[in-house]
Amino acid sequence: MTVLWVILEGLGLGLLLWLVCAIGIRKGAIGMVHLYGEDVQKRVCELGLTTPERIQSRGMLFKAVCLPGYIAYVLLSVYAINGARGFISGFWQMFVILSIMNLIDRFLIDEYWVGHTTAWIIPGTEDLRPYIKAADKKRKWLFGTVGMLLISAALAGIMAVVLK
Repeated sequence: MTVLWVILEGLGLGLLLWLVCAIGIRKGAIGMVHLYGEDVQKRVCELGLTTPERIQSRGMLFKAVCLPGYIAYVLLSVYAINGARGFISGFWQMFVILSIMNLIDRFLIDEYWVGHTTAWIIPGTEDLRPYIKAADKKRKWLFGTVGMLLISAALAGIMAVVLK
């Protein structure tokens, strides 16, 4: 499989992430408040815009749908479409795809869309901006690099055993 094709698959996964976010905020950013910090979540509850139970429910739904969906996308791309076999072939392809999605999430979604547009502003919480604090960014960058490396290695290891 060519590197260009794998890069395109990474862009596709990034587009899927963007689409999930766009659907999540289609009726306002409150729809994705589970991704915000506790201070914002507390404020929206105080303002009567939602409840802690609804925030928790939306967060669980997000994880239940997105995480398996992203994993399925990566596995189908790498093994069913690209025909990867063995650990190394699967690992590098998954790592590239997930890393591209991570870069899209960090730069286009977090930094630009959330940080520099009004799409993610929840009325009554403007004083709590930026919504993604420096510590959150550091944590996201760490998980986005080390986490994607570990996820790619784990999935490649499992698939190397399953496809033997």
